[in-house]
Amino acid sequence: MKYLLLIASDPTLPSPEPGDADFDAYMAAWTQYTEDMEAAGVYCGGEALQGADTATTVRHDSGATTIVDGPFAELKEHLGGYYLIDVDTLDDALAWAKRLPVGTGAVEVRPVFPTDEF
Repeated sequence: MKYLLLIASDPTLPSPEPGDADFDAYMAAWTQYTEDMEAAGVYCGGEALQGADTATTVRHDSGATTIVDGPFAELKEHLGGYYLIDVDTLDDALAWAKRLPVGTGAVEVRPVFPTDEF
């Protein structure tokens, strides 16, 4: 059985940024964690997401579809899964999000943070 580990944190707490003195140590801890999962044979994949301010939400309700900048406004909805897609533009991603057969619900569309530079 596969599990998605959704990492949530308080955005008001400080976090090292590239160029900070402690950033390399911060990233080393994440690298070690990933290597430990790989060594245990449990790692399937993972990505860091860009901030919630980069999200766009496609909301489906009673046959209507709306697009709103930002993440889900309501926390009563539960994340049931995710699709990772590779498209050229945000508009392409939104087109796929509109096609999801969710009935009544929402799809948060968020760019993946590029970590290959670290």
